[in-house]
Amino acid sequence: MVCVCVEHTQRDHSRLKNTNRLETQLKLTRKSNQQNALGFNVRCIRCAAAAWFAATAGVAHADASQAAAGAATMTSPGVQMYGLIGMYIDSSKLSTTRASTVQMGGGGMTTSFWGMRGREDIGGGNAVVFSLEGFFRPNTGQNGRNATDGLFSRNAYVGLTGAFGTVKLGEQTNPTYINQQFVNPFGSSVVFSPLIVQSYTASYNNTQIGDTVWQNAAEYVSPSFDGLTGTVIYGVSSTTGHQGRDNLGLHLTYVNGPVTAVFSAQRVRSVAVAPSTGQYLYLVGAAYDARFVKVYGAAQMTSNNDVETGSHTYELGVSVPLSPSNVILAEWARTKHSAPLDRSDVRNTGSLAYDYILSKRTYVYAVYSYDKLTGNPSGSTYGVGMQHSF
Repeated sequence: MVCVCVEHTQRDHSRLKNTNRLETQLKLTRKSNQQNALGFNVRCIRCAAAAWFAATAGVAHADASQAAAGAATMTSPGVQMYGLIGMYIDSSKLSTTRASTVQMGGGGMTTSFWGMRGREDIGGGNAVVFSLEGFFRPNTGQNGRNATDGLFSRNAYVGLTGAFGTVKLGEQTNPTYINQQFVNPFGSSVVFSPLIVQSYTASYNNTQIGDTVWQNAAEYVSPSFDGLTGTVIYGVSSTTGHQGRDNLGLHLTYVNGPVTAVFSAQRVRSVAVAPSTGQYLYLVGAAYDARFVKVYGAAQMTSNNDVETGSHTYELGVSVPLSPSNVILAEWARTKHSAPLDRSDVRNTGSLAYDYILSKRTYVYAVYSYDKLTGNPSGSTYGVGMQHSF
């Protein structure tokens, strides 16, 4: 089953309405975390693959997160269970590490998760919606991405949806993360996507503070106006000593035919972790699907409040369907970190992947990643993996 909501879904977040069902299946994996008109999170499966299987039309890696979950969009009352499981093995050496390490991990192209979502019609075209989603580590059988994650650490919200849009309260995927997935061929991958790892992963000197998920959040997603959807999210801080230092995000997403464009602006103040205790972030990006190739591009800037540091990231990517079951993905991201006294460093990260589509829900892949930080030797990562949506 395929879901097109908008979250890691992925983005499931049909908040960016899918233009047609074929594209939806096609891009099932990548739109992970997109908000559906219903306010659900969606993560498309591998666009390219699904696309080819569905109608040979379009290419986009799609992140598969909630994509296989049950219905593309939940338009009828009831409760659905769904999820995604992935495993990978890689030999990894970053520019900042001395030697390669071999590891087996749960996730890879998309972090493994399971979930439940439901809808109750209450009349007048309105409905109550909810979602409970949790990450898990299939390599160890444990809940969460790490020991600090709760049972439902991906999404846990309840809301109302109707002609006015969708309002949701609870833990929710950060819309910035959702928009980032639309403009890179590796979707939500915190292991292989250059844009995502440079933004969120500590071993790559992450530029973005906070998590891919916001807790204690209130979110409004507008109806789609010819493909344009607006989102406002407000995260209330419950951290001792940080009450009143809340998070705020404003987002636009445009999806119409072959064109996708995104804009995100967020202020994060409630997370007292590196690289700063407060930060402004701006993201602009676009993607164009020419059917025989899909191209991606994005620019992202961060400015940290308490120290005079920040970053500028530029990203380019392509996904190319070689046949109904073979897809090539390539992406490059370059980040320049700024620091006091005009000191700075530059990080270049690139990934090249080959996907072999076994079915609408399952694919295997091989990946090579390159990493180079100013003043350090280059590093290379080689990996293979498998992903299945259910």
